[in-house]
Amino acid sequence: QVQLVESGGGLVQPGGSLRLSCAASGDIVRFTQMAWYRQAPGKTRELVATSTEGGRTDYADSMKGRFTISRDNNKNSVYLQMSSLKPEDTAVYVCRGTVGVHGHYWGQGTQVTVST
Repeated sequence: QVQLVESGGGLVQPGGSLRLSCAASGDIVRFTQMAWYRQAPGKTRELVATSTEGGRTDYADSMKGRFTISRDNNKNSVYLQMSSLKPEDTAVYVCRGTVGVHGHYWGQGTQVTVST
């Protein structure tokens, strides 16, 4: 019954910024890890960033210095602050929450388009 819902996607110019949000609803759970993935048409899904419950973060090399993943104190939401956006960042961004090691919950995704 747990649901993850993303928001904040849209159209942005190259060099611009965007902030994505992912909020959990339904049954109360504690995610040991939350992550953002993205997938562009015709391309494989790739990991963008991860955040553990303790606040450790990791990023794909192409996102380091441009993207920041964070959680609120309630630990039921995760955010992705994106800056210096490039056309190649265009994709559907999806959040995932993990319970334990193998219990994964996926959001429906939000479209990010970087274009002039």
